[in-house]
Amino acid sequence: MVSELTIEKIVQGGAGLARLKDGRICFVQGALPGEKVLAQITSQNKDFTRGKVLEVLVKSPDRVVPPCPLFGRCGGCSLQHIKADRQTFYMEQIVRDNFLRMAKLDLPSDFVIHSGNPWNYRNRARVVRCGAKGFGFREQDSNLVVPFKDCMVLTENLNHFLKEKACNIKAREINLFDNGQGKISWYYRGMNGKEFESNALNVVEIGGRKISMDASVFFQSNLGLLPKLICAVRQAAGQGEWLIDLFSGVGFFATLLQDNFKRITTVERDKFCLRHARANLKGKDAEEIALPAEDWLEKNVVEKKATLIVDPPRTGLPKTALDAIAKSSVDRLIYVSCDPVTLARDYRILAEHGFSLEHCEGFAFYPQTPHLEMLLVLCR
Repeated sequence: MVSELTIEKIVQGGAGLARLKDGRICFVQGALPGEKVLAQITSQNKDFTRGKVLEVLVKSPDRVVPPCPLFGRCGGCSLQHIKADRQTFYMEQIVRDNFLRMAKLDLPSDFVIHSGNPWNYRNRARVVRCGAKGFGFREQDSNLVVPFKDCMVLTENLNHFLKEKACNIKAREINLFDNGQGKISWYYRGMNGKEFESNALNVVEIGGRKISMDASVFFQSNLGLLPKLICAVRQAAGQGEWLIDLFSGVGFFATLLQDNFKRITTVERDKFCLRHARANLKGKDAEEIALPAEDWLEKNVVEKKATLIVDPPRTGLPKTALDAIAKSSVDRLIYVSCDPVTLARDYRILAEHGFSLEHCEGFAFYPQTPHLEMLLVLCR
């Protein structure tokens, strides 16, 4: 079915919102607010439908021709049809709408979304082998692989590595990490210990610290923008007696803040991350707890004043963690989120237990995509 639609606004995930003649909402991939489009309806439900743009009848001034020939097929970028310097404008609209709708919170007028270089910024990626020498990314909504020669968002060093050296790695899927200082590490499932020690380990020098990590664990994918987040977290944390870093990963935030607190506790379930956290906090009297964050919180209700920093996955904080924080004596919470929707949900619950918003910022770590990181500073 093909429909002529007028796009009202842009929503989470980057699709445009329109309404069919029967009143149902249609989420149109590739459409911008104010545009009139011909859309192919791709799926239908009782209350809403989904579609994709076939033709733009009335064009937004913010629309551009996507420069990548794989746009629309590759699952990596979905906002290349929007001018790079206008992508954060639409992100802000989406975030404000989410918080107003889900948390009844009108974000302050000084809320800002930071961005950096829109191209060749991505220093971490997972690629899939295509044939003897080529590599690609997964297709949109599919397990099929789209091969590429030069990816416009990967760092130049990663593109060079994939063309010149990666063909010798005998694996179907490879995790790559460029530390920004000339060293590229890689990891694949089933890698033996000796090869792991030789090729997966890496060190990132940032924020005045050397952070030990490896290509198998999570680390931010935009080293050029990361200093802005570090500055915001340091300013939010200040100084105090006790810092608790939940979902701590390699101990990134705890390492950056270690001189600001007398006592530090990191909580992380991944044993590989903990190995790095111990190295990164070496010489500091720190506790490294090998537990899921919600389990530790449930068993260790914090009864002393403490600063808590959380950086959970996209699903946000588990209910048990939210309940434990509500019961605790934590008076300062720094919430780093990779999903504004679950962040708005969690904020609403925390606000019901006495937390109020002190500050918020956004970080567009993945230009050309709708993904956004946010920092909320809460106190009570």
